Amino acid sequence: MRPRDVVRVGGSGLRARPLRVFLSALGIAIGIAAMLGVVGISASSQEDLNRQLEALGTNLLTVSPGQSLFGEASHLPAEAEGMIGQIAPVTEVTATGATPAKVYRNDRIPAAETGSISVTAARLDLIEDVGAGLAGGAWLNAATHRYPATVLGAKAADRLGVVQAGPQQRVWLGGQWFTVVGVLAPAPLAPELDSSALVGWPIAEERLGFDGYPTTIYARAQEEHVVAVREVLAATANPEKPNEVEVSRPSDVLAAKQATDATLNALLLGLGGVALLVGGVGVANTMVISVLERRAEIGLRRSLGATRGQIRVQFLAESLLLSAIGGVGGVLLGIGVTAAYAGFQGWPAIVPVWAMAGGVAATLVIGGLAGFYPAVRAAKMSPTEALATP
Repeated sequence: MRPRDVVRVGGSGLRARPLRVFLSALGIAIGIAAMLGVVGISASSQEDLNRQLEALGTNLLTVSPGQSLFGEASHLPAEAEGMIGQIAPVTEVTATGATPAKVYRNDRIPAAETGSISVTAARLDLIEDVGAGLAGGAWLNAATHRYPATVLGAKAADRLGVVQAGPQQRVWLGGQWFTVVGVLAPAPLAPELDSSALVGWPIAEERLGFDGYPTTIYARAQEEHVVAVREVLAATANPEKPNEVEVSRPSDVLAAKQATDATLNALLLGLGGVALLVGGVGVANTMVISVLERRAEIGLRRSLGATRGQIRVQFLAESLLLSAIGGVGGVLLGIGVTAAYAGFQGWPAIVPVWAMAGGVAATLVIGGLAGFYPAVRAAKMSPTEALATP
């Protein structure tokens, strides 16, 4: 038979049992959709991370104090920020410093209920250097950083019940009222700022008991020199005790978080594979029952001159068509799931072409394996045996 005839004969066999075909194809479609959805969602998440890093920059390095040889907390020299700024490839440098002060919604909150919010002294160029943005209000300026004014991180504002910044919005900070002049948007490269109440460096030293030592220094270096700068930061920040300095690259943390998702993706791919296997079993079951139900048809075709090879090709074509229907449906369903989830998360929807092609190819392989035995069984029937079966 010509290929067109094979497809036509195989299609007619499927049209005779639409409900059974639908249920069998559904099993294949669910498996393919699950696998394609995992791949698509993972690719969309990765693309979102890449765009985020491209916007924020991967050249940000942070320097913070570690511990001494005896396990005691150390601190960075007060001159560390200036010394880091002398490194030639470093283009921007800023710092924050932890203060002993606490912040509360008002002066009647018990002292123990801090909400895990820290009060941090900040330089004026902090948000530009770390790539943070404002959700409302304004950042500290040359005037407000010397007065009782604060900018709350995203989580800090939520915990304090501050909806928006303004002259009438105040919080009880360090035993006195501070005006909330701004609220930060989440800062991916500096998540520690999200749960902080940020105040000016001068006011922190004057009223909040701040010792002036930087707790975290943020430095941006030229992209091609980031690795080299990272290697000398510890010795530059604290020449006497470089072993007591910790240097990190925040973008690596984001990339590591993305990598941890691979374990979950592998699990979901495994579940998709199981669903695909179940769909293949459904196809095999449909084809075996089809052979049993159509023995008279097989006998009649053999009597009219159809060869065993033609009978085998007919049933194998039915199995492949059934799987292809499920595969195409699964690809479309997987694309829809990916697009819906990516849209909900605000990600770009990405479905790799190789995943779509691989999904259809996988269904054809499953269909071929599932339909091989029923096709061979149908071809082995003799005309007399098939016609004699009621």
